[in-house]
Amino acid sequence: MNLPSPPTLLQLRGVSLPLARLSDATLVIIDAQVEYRTGLVPLAGIDRALDRIAALLARVRAAGTPILHVRQQGQAGSLFDGDGGAFLPQAAPFDAEPVIVKRLPNAFAGTDLHERLQAIGRRNLILVGFMTHMCVSATARAALDLGHAATIAADCTATRALPASGDGAAIAADVVQRVALAELADRFASVAESAAIGP
Repeated sequence: MNLPSPPTLLQLRGVSLPLARLSDATLVIIDAQVEYRTGLVPLAGIDRALDRIAALLARVRAAGTPILHVRQQGQAGSLFDGDGGAFLPQAAPFDAEPVIVKRLPNAFAGTDLHERLQAIGRRNLILVGFMTHMCVSATARAALDLGHAATIAADCTATRALPASGDGAAIAADVVQRVALAELADRFASVAESAAIGP
């Protein structure tokens, strides 16, 4: 039985968040690192997401849209240490594209991301990267608090299966992905496929 689609909180308020455009946004790529492909926390659908990020990056670079890369800094002997901390080639920085190093899920926490975005002068953000339910979500939520308007390119994100609280049974990665994106679309961000982001 299919239930009718409930409204989002934004719809209940009569608000529609427009999608960011390449001409008015900054692309923020979150944690596109080896750990998520061949490390201890491989993500479901990461290869497809990386292909979409690469295609979006080509459009973004051709349009002259500002790009900021965010890299998770691991502790010695832990996740993201050594090779796991390297950027994946499909999303690696070119030339002088800035890299922001973070230690927490929220890319604004303890970094100068907000200040860099203020200096660029564009309120709109296009967020892509990993993991959807963790660092992408935390960053999008913080962006709203700081006065930025986020668009999540859904096909440029991926996540993993999680244990359910209580019995620890696995929640499938596709379910975690869908719920994470639905939570963001409810109040925090526009969510769309990358092809829908216009020039």
